[in-house]
Amino acid sequence: MAKTDRLDIPGRSRTQWLPRMRMDRDAFGSFAESFARWMGTAQFLMWMTVLIIAWVVWNVVWPGAPDPFPFLFLTLALSLQASYAAPLILLAANRQEARDRVSLEHDREVSAQSRADMDFLAREIASLRMRMNDIATRDFIRSELRELLEELDNREPESTRKHLG
Repeated sequence: MAKTDRLDIPGRSRTQWLPRMRMDRDAFGSFAESFARWMGTAQFLMWMTVLIIAWVVWNVVWPGAPDPFPFLFLTLALSLQASYAAPLILLAANRQEARDRVSLEHDREVSAQSRADMDFLAREIASLRMRMNDIATRDFIRSELRELLEELDNREPESTRKHLG
């Protein structure tokens, strides 16, 4: 009995007939996005419409046409195109959803940081206002100086009397 035929040893369950393809996911994903973007353009729809009309006219007018009235080959071609287009469009939509999710997470982080910064600045402004209540303002100092000047003016005659007398 060969070593790979035993059930208690992990191994390949079948031989591989085709080589395994390795593709860069980002390259295929960007291809899918560009293809889906192109299929959504008016230019693609216009050319597809022109092609279908030309195919139908050619097969109706031309005697011995390769695809007569039920247009089976045209139907097969359009079905094949749709069967390839749908997964490519879904792949492009999934990649866009992943980008949106990353962008949303980044926006949340920026928003949280901005909120924290605003809260910090609000606390700093509140503490500065509290400190400003303890500091003498210009008007307060002026009023105190005026009162001192008035006191000095009132005392001056007495002091001059003492020196003169």
